[in-house]
Amino acid sequence: MARGRNMIISTIFLAMLALSAALVAGFFGTLHPAFDSFAHFRVHLAVLMALCALPLLATSFRLQAAAALVFAVAAYATTSLPLPRLWPVQAAYEAKPGDQAVYPGDQAVYRLLQMNLRFDNPTPKKVLSLIGRTNPDVITLDEVSEMWTTELGYITSAYPYRILCPYPNGVFGVALLSRRPFAAGTKPFCERRGAMAIATVDFGGIGVDVAAIHLSWPWPREQPWQIGELAEPLASLGETAIMAGDCNAAPWSAAVRRVASLGKLTVMPSAGPSWIYRKLPDFLRRYAGLPIDQVFSKGGVMIHSASRLEDNGSDHLPVMVEFSLRPEEKKPVDEDETALAAIGQPVRPRG
Repeated sequence: MARGRNMIISTIFLAMLALSAALVAGFFGTLHPAFDSFAHFRVHLAVLMALCALPLLATSFRLQAAAALVFAVAAYATTSLPLPRLWPVQAAYEAKPGDQAVYPGDQAVYRLLQMNLRFDNPTPKKVLSLIGRTNPDVITLDEVSEMWTTELGYITSAYPYRILCPYPNGVFGVALLSRRPFAAGTKPFCERRGAMAIATVDFGGIGVDVAAIHLSWPWPREQPWQIGELAEPLASLGETAIMAGDCNAAPWSAAVRRVASLGKLTVMPSAGPSWIYRKLPDFLRRYAGLPIDQVFSKGGVMIHSASRLEDNGSDHLPVMVEFSLRPEEKKPVDEDETALAAIGQPVRPRG
């Protein structure tokens, strides 16, 4: 009996070591994308390692178990995810009051809806109903298959400004729909493989680059080189921009940080887990899923909140984001420069 108990303890200890190795590997994603593949499961690995460590506290492995518990807590803290709640919350992410202090309190609040539609969604009318009820200003969409081209046609009158970017396989395209007009003199853009769409949307006289993005699966799939392919369109985003999409990567991963760096963007704190294997229940998705639907912003965009909405037949939950725009600041008039310009003289650079 003692031998059996020792075998169980040894097995748990080895499992804890294996989980800790995988957890450590995830912190070295910048060295190789193979390590980054572990990073997406950081929360799951940390929780499983802690569960293995708890019973070992009553054994001769207590010191190792205590160290593992500390590491698990520290690893979880790096994700910035809120602790799971069993009661509903209005928004999974809300900006702190101090974050809004530099903005006027009477600014208009806009809404962006991010959805991975699922290319073969069996209930497309639930998606259209959700759009009708929430009435977002702009919508970023992933997995826009040929079926969705037809379905989205039914809401053309509500969202007349749009760009659909087909993917080579006809399944994983992206789209951007807007109730607000595209800025005059601008033209929407599709990345050549349909992984990214960009349009400059007129929000009350302020032009904002809005982008939809869809990354492939992590290493050993094509995500690492695909991000390199998107370097140019990401760098082309204007000074004020908001981008959302299914990144197939956690917000703390090297992949998402690389996307943010290429576009000089800031990653919004996650709204929470948004994806899980579609045959598992929605309850598990909200508490044990992966937070892979991301929102990025820069410039005059201030994000107030983000919340996950109800299931719409996809394996992803929709994410609703509320944001405002900082008023465009007019540069002070330099009388000397104005006078020189008036008489056609060159203006001497400052500095």
